[in-house]
Amino acid sequence: MPLKTILIEDNQTIRENLVPTLSELANARVIAIAEGAGEAIEALDLHEQEWDLAIVDLFLKEGSGLSVLRAARNRSPHQHMLVLTNYPTAEIRRRCLALGADGVFDKSTELEAFFDLCRSYGG
Repeated sequence: MPLKTILIEDNQTIRENLVPTLSELANARVIAIAEGAGEAIEALDLHEQEWDLAIVDLFLKEGSGLSVLRAARNRSPHQHMLVLTNYPTAEIRRRCLALGADGVFDKSTELEAFFDLCRSYGG
């Protein structure tokens, strides 16, 4: 079964590249896309019983990925949240993990590890 995925990313080029790559490399099917924090929280709530994986960028069109992580802290154990960012500083990693992220990855240098973890979720 494909991993039902919510993609929270405001950059259209990244979305256009990530959606087919997720399908091919991680057997993930994107069921919702959000560009801002409010929209992302609504998507997570709307698909509350459905999603398996949420991929969260930190700097969004509106709001922050940190508020998305905070809003999803009480998700089901089978639901995973991964942060994919251009700014994976030690402090950002610490804050994301403290807010419940299952992993934090650099968009430029850690995509292989990101996709490995996605695959491990059994998609």
